[in-house]
Amino acid sequence: MAANVALLPSSSPSTTPAASSLLPRRPLSRCRRCPESRRRASPRVAVMAALGDDPIREWILSEGKARQIKGIRSIGGGCINSAQRYDTDAGPFFVKTNSRIGPEMFEGEALGLKAMYDTKSIRVPLPYKVGSLPTGGSFIIMEFIEFGRSRGDQSALGRKLAEMHRAAKSDKGYGFPVDNTIGSTPQINTWTADWIEFYSEHRLGYQLELASRRYGDSAIYEKGQRLIKNIRPLFDGAVLEPCLLHGDLWSGNISSDTNGDPVILDPACYSIYSQQTIYKDIITGSATADGHNEAEFGMSWCAGFGGDFYDAYFQVMPKQPGFEKRRDLYLLYHYLNHYNLFGSGYRSSAMSIIEDYICLLAA
Repeated sequence: MAANVALLPSSSPSTTPAASSLLPRRPLSRCRRCPESRRRASPRVAVMAALGDDPIREWILSEGKARQIKGIRSIGGGCINSAQRYDTDAGPFFVKTNSRIGPEMFEGEALGLKAMYDTKSIRVPLPYKVGSLPTGGSFIIMEFIEFGRSRGDQSALGRKLAEMHRAAKSDKGYGFPVDNTIGSTPQINTWTADWIEFYSEHRLGYQLELASRRYGDSAIYEKGQRLIKNIRPLFDGAVLEPCLLHGDLWSGNISSDTNGDPVILDPACYSIYSQQTIYKDIITGSATADGHNEAEFGMSWCAGFGGDFYDAYFQVMPKQPGFEKRRDLYLLYHYLNHYNLFGSGYRSSAMSIIEDYICLLAA
C-alpha cells in the first residue's frame, strides 16, 4: 500500500458516532505498556508548520472540509507516537504522528480500524488519512471520539466485542495482506490455513526467535519450541474459525463514549479477506482482521475483564471446549512481547507459562 493513501477520498468526517484456568495460578506481572504514557507532542509538528509544508493541515482544510483550524493541542501519546487534537469549524480531528517510522505502521492500523468500523458492532474511530511527514516519519488522521468518564459497562463491552468477532468469517485462512505491529514489535501475517500453525510460527515462534536474538536467551527459546511442537492437543474439541480480532486489547485501548457505549482503538490486527477483496479495499481504505476469537483475551491480565464481561461475551460467542486450558497460551504471546519490548521483568511470567504447559502436556 502506497504512502499518502486517502482512506476516505472526497468524504467529510463522520459525526456519528471469568473463567478460571486449569493451570496453576501465578502472580501476574504488572502491565507496562509505556513508562512515559503522557509524553509531549513531537516538535516536528511545529517544524512542519514553520516550513509551510504540512500535509496534515492541507488534508483537513481540503478533503476534511474544514475552512479554519482553530487550535491544536497535545493530548498525550505513548512510547511510540504523539497525539494531537485539531479543533476546526468542521469539528475535531484526532491526529497521531511518529517522527521515526514510515507510514506502514499507520496503514496497518487504518486497515484494521476501518474493518472493525465496517462491522457496525463496537465503536472505533474511523480513519481518514495516512501519509508521510516532510521532516521524516508519518501521520494518521482519524475521527475524534469524545470519551466518557469511565471505561463503560463490562457487559456491553463483552457483547459488542463478541458481535464484532461474529461479524466476519473467512475461507481464506489466518493472516493479513500486510505485516503490521504490536507496540513496536513486527507481526508477521503470512496467510496460513491452519490456526495452530499460524499461531505457533508467526506469533509464539517469532517472539521466541526475537528473544533469542536480542538477549541470547537459549533456555526460553528451546523450552518454547518444545511447547510449540506439542500444543495441538490443547485445541481438541474446539471449533476454530477465523474471525475479526482487535489483537491488542488492554485497558489503554478500551474506553467509552459520552453515551457510555464501549470504544476500542489502536488495533494490532491480523486478517481474512480474499486477495481480490483486499485490492479493492486498499483503494477505499477497507480491510479486516482475523484469528481465533480466544486470542483476543491474551491481554486480559492488563485489561481488567471481569465476570460480567465474559458472561455477556459467551452469550454471543459460546465458550469452546478446553477454553480454560488454552487461556494462558494466549497470554504467553503478550508476555513474550513485553519481554522483548521492556526487558527481563516479564521473562519469569513467560517461562512459567511455558514450563506449566510442558508439564501439563507431558502428563
